[in-house]
Amino acid sequence: MITHFVINLNKFDPMKKYILSVAFCLAFIKVFAWGPNGHRIVGEIAFRHLSDEAKKNIKVVLGNESLAMVGTYMDFIRSNDRYRHMGPWHYCTIPDNKTYEEASSPEEGDAYVTIERLLKELESKKFTDEDELLALKMLVHLVGDIHQPLHVGNGEDRGGNDVKLEFFWERSNLHRVWDEGIIDQQKLSFTEYANWIDFPTKKQLQKWQKDTLMEWVMESKEHRKQAYDLPENKKINYQYIYKNIDLVNLRLLQAGVRLAGVLNKIYG
Repeated sequence: MITHFVINLNKFDPMKKYILSVAFCLAFIKVFAWGPNGHRIVGEIAFRHLSDEAKKNIKVVLGNESLAMVGTYMDFIRSNDRYRHMGPWHYCTIPDNKTYEEASSPEEGDAYVTIERLLKELESKKFTDEDELLALKMLVHLVGDIHQPLHVGNGEDRGGNDVKLEFFWERSNLHRVWDEGIIDQQKLSFTEYANWIDFPTKKQLQKWQKDTLMEWVMESKEHRKQAYDLPENKKINYQYIYKNIDLVNLRLLQAGVRLAGVLNKIYG
């Protein structure tokens, strides 16, 4: 939760005012699932697995925008108070020793409930939030979110945000490492990254697109154990990436393939 307060910067000289302004901006930056590059990778992979009919119908909704670029929209609008109620929709919380049903969905909703609702609304064309364009953008984003293992949190550390560590000798936290750090260390554009990992087998395509939404969620819960395998001094770099890059790539690929599957069903 962010605490609001007001401070008068005018009492400081120009240099101090500038430094404080930058500091406050950085203090309130919150990291979201996959980061821009991750969400664009998911959207790009999904587009590559759409049927021609689905591509045509989705273009009618998105216009000149692409699945890759709209994938970050839900994070972008979080700065607008009008959409603040959507914050809890980006994740689920399932403690280690509980099932989703035992943990129960919060009253304000979560990623599972919201994705399920959006799928129904996009099929029926009856929308709770604004219109089809927003619903489609939200679905693209949240399918990506739910595949990031730390977006199915254990309820103890805000999805790893409270796990402070050093990543390549800079202060960070576990959530940020999985959102952006591992992906950005590859120094690839989102299209280059998609070119690198978008090689699912026919068997994988069929299975992943048949898996249920609850299976996506429970996979993330199981995978998050690997994310917490940290050295005692909480200083990670190349070795941690080596141990986890295959899992990161798997979840990005599964998210893209599964997003294509649901969009082909709705728009194909």
